[in-house]
Amino acid sequence: MRRKIIPYHPGLKVLARKLRNEMTFSEVKLWNRLKTSQMLDYDFDRQRPIGNYIVDFYCKDLLLAVEIDGITHDDESVASNDEIRQQELERLGVQFLRFSALQVVHDIDSVMRGIVNWIVDYEERYGVPGHIERRRSVQ
Repeated sequence: MRRKIIPYHPGLKVLARKLRNEMTFSEVKLWNRLKTSQMLDYDFDRQRPIGNYIVDFYCKDLLLAVEIDGITHDDESVASNDEIRQQELERLGVQFLRFSALQVVHDIDSVMRGIVNWIVDYEERYGVPGHIERRRSVQ
């Protein structure tokens, strides 16, 4: 299966770089686990532009965005914008996993299990991409 490339607004590149340099504690904590675990041989990017938005973490092979929702996401207008943003990206084929910042800080192992379980379920439904199978067979 070929990886679907989703274009992004070029103006977001500078903002994404800024966000990578100013990640929250919960984002840093999850990133440290995602980048070292290589999540079943899938690579994740952080603060990734997709379409007209930037998602916290993104796996191109799975079309999976992982979002960390801090306390600001409790605000009604922020939650409404999140919903619109998610719906627009889902129309492009992106799927979402959301975790609270507190869950990441206090129970990172549960968050990691949630991501792994999502990947296992995905592979059971759609199969394992060829390049991932090749990576796994080398190990």
